[in-house]
Amino acid sequence: MQLRFGLIAALSVVSLAGCSSLAISNGSLDYKDTTTLAPLQYPEGAVARPATPLYPAPTVDPLAIEHAPKLENSRGNRFALPRPPAVEPTQAAAVQDNTAPGRPQPVVDGNQNPLLKIDGNSATIWQYTLATLSSLNHSIIGQSKNRYEVTISVDQQTYVLRLTSVGTSNNLAVFNADNSFADKEKAADLLAQIYQNWPA
Repeated sequence: MQLRFGLIAALSVVSLAGCSSLAISNGSLDYKDTTTLAPLQYPEGAVARPATPLYPAPTVDPLAIEHAPKLENSRGNRFALPRPPAVEPTQAAAVQDNTAPGRPQPVVDGNQNPLLKIDGNSATIWQYTLATLSSLNHSIIGQSKNRYEVTISVDQQTYVLRLTSVGTSNNLAVFNADNSFADKEKAADLLAQIYQNWPA
């Protein structure tokens, strides 16, 4: 009984592992052993259309074949691509996160609403924005805990200043309390004050 169970277990392991575990060649390296064939010869007197190869084989220098990378497994019987090198976080990304954000650039969106475009880390830009608002003596009514958004009062009007980001590019926009864009002139004036008093 135990011998039968052992035999069944061994057969199932071999069948589940497949041919790759037995080092059987699958023909993927046969291209290395190809030979050049003479052009197709027709019997004398036969009428045939000229045969032009659809995919002509390129002529490869033997020296190039010698120095080509070995794309085969450790046993040399199957085609295998080399594993890609491990990707490490680039130092450039780390430096970009720690550097000060760029200067704001006044821009407008497709509907001509004024925005400030600022490149850099969102958290750092938001800290700069709050510092600028503090230096302008605008009273902060409320601040969102979930996103970069602050409600401020300017000339007895309530506005929401919101920072949105896509990658390392950030846009600072001014909204009314009902989430509609603020009046373009008043928004442009507030953003111009932020732009002029942005920390160097």
